[in-house]
Amino acid sequence: MQNPNFSSGPCSKRPAWNIDVLKGAPVGRSHRSALGKERLIKAINETRNILKIPSDYLVGILPASDTGAFECAMWSLLGPKPVTVLVWESFSEGWATDVNKQLKLNPTIIKADYGKIPDLAKVDWKTDVVFVANGTTSGVRIPDWNWIPANREGLSLCDATSYAFANEIDWSKIDVLTFSWQKCLGGEAAHGMMIMSPKAVARLESYTPPWPMPKIFRLKKGDKVNKAIFDGDVINTPSMICVEDYLDALDWAGKIGLDGLYKRSRGNLKVVEDWVAKTDWIEFLADDPKVRSNTSVCLSVTHPKVAALDADAKSKFLKSIASELSKKNIAHDINSYKDAPAGYRFWCGPTIEEADIKNALAQLEKVFNEKVKTL
Repeated sequence: MQNPNFSSGPCSKRPAWNIDVLKGAPVGRSHRSALGKERLIKAINETRNILKIPSDYLVGILPASDTGAFECAMWSLLGPKPVTVLVWESFSEGWATDVNKQLKLNPTIIKADYGKIPDLAKVDWKTDVVFVANGTTSGVRIPDWNWIPANREGLSLCDATSYAFANEIDWSKIDVLTFSWQKCLGGEAAHGMMIMSPKAVARLESYTPPWPMPKIFRLKKGDKVNKAIFDGDVINTPSMICVEDYLDALDWAGKIGLDGLYKRSRGNLKVVEDWVAKTDWIEFLADDPKVRSNTSVCLSVTHPKVAALDADAKSKFLKSIASELSKKNIAHDINSYKDAPAGYRFWCGPTIEEADIKNALAQLEKVFNEKVKTL
């Protein structure tokens, strides 16, 4: 059966997912019971195993999705050194705003427009560096990990929510990495993962921020990291239904393997690239293939009639096409992000099948060609 779900978060469930996978969820049981904690520990251990996370890195489940996990990292670790924030889409813009206005750390902000990436060679690694591995709202990802020195002085804080499980991660270049269950594995929302290197733990234990620390951000017990958090003793109550769903996603991912997950996502991107190459009214927002996302694929409509419209009319026209595709149950949630340039965004992560993206693009082309005649 055709899958019409192309949302960039929450993302499509894995192929053949059905509600029966949740039958074993320990609903009505405490997450601190032996059964509840066993499920949480399994989620942590399977995450570590599949992503090949080094044994001396800590892996924990945090509240409030990737946003909560990444905010926790920034509020807990930033301050002792100058901070650099790389900005090329809306979420990295949000991190820069919080570092600047909430933590008041006066960061250096290196910015690029939507579809571009900042000059990574300009990053000063004597500072702590905040960045996204993949810009979910711009369709731009980092080209590789070579721009991060192994002997850096500062910490690397990486938001990898739409990158992990679809792209290789060089753990030697990571001090903190976060992601949510709802992206590349198609899990449910509201739960985030934080992975910390020994260097990040050392920072945590040697530094106490001057600002008040909300309970859900407190990673220390006394002057030491609270390792219980990274052993299933979560800060606040998780949904055990969501945990069970994440375990199902991990089981699926483990059977495919990392290389298989990468292949699926890259195959989906190739479908879009082939279609764009033969379609004269569409282009990638990210014109450089080296930084083009293989998960949140963003497209710009370049047809002269559409380009001639003012911003409001252009947005309304493109949204009308997306709305029609959704009403026909062909493709849901393909509008570009609200703060991004008007266009389309297709989720092409590992849970998407090539046949479904091919069908959606063919139908998008058909509806567009009909509607553009009305302009």
